[in-house]
Amino acid sequence: TGDRALEAGTVLGPPQIALLAAIGRGTVRVRPRPRVVVMSTGSELVQPGEELAEGQIFDSNSFALTAAARDAGAIAYRVGAVADDAETLRSTIEDQLIRADLIVTTGGVSVGAYDVVKEALTSVGDSEDETGIGAGSGVEFRKLAMQPGKPQGFGTIGPEHTPLLALPGNPVSSYVSFELFVRPAVRTLMGLPAADVHRPSARAVLKSAEALSSPAGRRQFLRGTYDAEAGTVTPVGGAGSHLVAALAHADALIVLPEKTTSAEPGAEVDVVLLG
Repeated sequence: TGDRALEAGTVLGPPQIALLAAIGRGTVRVRPRPRVVVMSTGSELVQPGEELAEGQIFDSNSFALTAAARDAGAIAYRVGAVADDAETLRSTIEDQLIRADLIVTTGGVSVGAYDVVKEALTSVGDSEDETGIGAGSGVEFRKLAMQPGKPQGFGTIGPEHTPLLALPGNPVSSYVSFELFVRPAVRTLMGLPAADVHRPSARAVLKSAEALSSPAGRRQFLRGTYDAEAGTVTPVGGAGSHLVAALAHADALIVLPEKTTSAEPGAEVDVVLLG
């Protein structure tokens, strides 16, 4: 009697529900699993299973990020790829606000003719509409000192100030950005303790045939496989932000800080554990 039954931040599963019932608690205050809406942008995107025409690629980002959101603990909804049209994107986002605690877009955040997310959302906060997407909106776009994932967008949209995170479109860039920015946001919305918000990290010895290079002034996240027993990490694939196969075989991110331009075999490096 008098002992604390469950700590704040505990995820309620069957045993926890049983305990609450056993001590006579009919209701408790909880944070629901956040609802995350994921949408990719690009007129060149085709759904898997359909035929590719010239200049088209399969949409992998929306599937990857929806799965990542579920893995983080969210209820995730995937929206089919949105064409490169600012008005269509604004309309699609407005339609999704009713079921979103967080919206994640991928693609269209750089500087170019088809960067539709940036075009659609940069000035959306100036809208006089008090009920639509413009109400309570303000999305900023920045270039971060990281690779992959340099272009990023963030802000709130709609009358409920729904958070929005706009990630780059290259597959590896979007996934790394999700792990660094979206997953912690989802876990924080769930009310989890600080120790459970971010992926675990470790120090490991670089097991590589040659030195790894990194541009000065940027924090680089390279893909790797981590051997906990040996305390080593082995790079997988190259640094390109389109190399999905390397990402699929990795279970860790090798972190090279902004001031590090080279890491020799045998050097100790930080790794973010994805598994």
